[in-house]
Formats: sequence, C-alpha cells, structure tokens
Amino acid sequence: RAGYDAELAVGQELDQLMRQGARVFHDFPAENFNIDHVVISHAGVFAVETKGYTKPGSITGRAGSTVYFDGKVLKFPTWSGMEPLDQADRQAQWLAKWASSAVGETVDVVPVLALPGWWVERTQRGPVRVISGGEATKLLDAGNAKSISAQLVQRIAHRVEQRCRTVVPTYRSGEGNV
Repeated sequence: RAGYDAELAVGQELDQLMRQGARVFHDFPAENFNIDHVVISHAGVFAVETKGYTKPGSITGRAGSTVYFDGKVLKFPTWSGMEPLDQADRQAQWLAKWASSAVGETVDVVPVLALPGWWVERTQRGPVRVISGGEATKLLDAGNAKSISAQLVQRIAHRVEQRCRTVVPTYRSGEGNV
C-alpha cells in the first residue's frame, strides 16, 4: 500500500509539470517491468522510479524522516542501500536505448528516484537524481538535464504514447451494456 500511495502522490506532483509544457506518462510498460513515471520536456527526458518507505516508529522528528544521499548510497534512519538507485539507473538506461531506437537519434534520459514523505539531504551528486515527493515539480529547473528541441519532445512523446496505449477493452460489441 505504501508503494501505491507513493506512486500516486508523485504522479500528482509530476502532473503539475504539464502546465509548463511537459508530457507526463505513468506506468510506462518496458520489457519485463514498468517505469513508474516518464517526463518529457524541453529540459530533457526523465525516468522516475518511486519508492514508498514507511518511517521507523522508534525514531521521532526529522531524524526519523530524513534520508541522506552521498551520491552512491541511500542512508535511511535504520538501513542503507543502493538497490533503488541501481533500479532507477537501469530503467533510465533501458528507456534511453528504447527511445533512441524509436526516434532514430540519441536520447539521453535522466534517472530519478522519488522518495515521497522523506526529507532528502544530499552531500554529493550521483548518476541518479534523488528527490522528495515535493521536489518533483523542480525537475524542469535549469541545469537538471540537456535541453532538447520542441520537435524532439514531440517525437519522443508520440512514441511513448503509442507504447502506452496498449489497453484492450474487456467487453466486445453486442455483449451487454457499456
């Protein structure tokens, strides 16, 4: 449930980027996995992995709700790890390869790990951008990614949309009311 709530919260924050002209897609189907959110804009392409972690009840205040990121490892109050970072990076690499093939030119994708409900303290930058849920609307700020043309944004978004439109109706014509 925490994972679903986290994806929903981050998705709602990312949807605000559409006001700035971004194209936002949720649950993008990849090969044997999905990418929680894909953002395509003038500021670049972002593959956003969301993780919903509950906070420890034994540690109160900000200390119990802060994750530290040193550019390589996430350090939560009761555990540390790299797997969420590795996952976000793998998904961004897959999306970059797929999108580059789909549009016929190199597409760079920025891996993002969103941790809604947590304060994120960064001591170093790493290959994955780590954000709290409330920082999702800052993805398009200058300096986050390589700027891309409006035409390339449109081409990438078109191909992503084609791949997302895979829902088949569960009803058939003439079988019951719709």
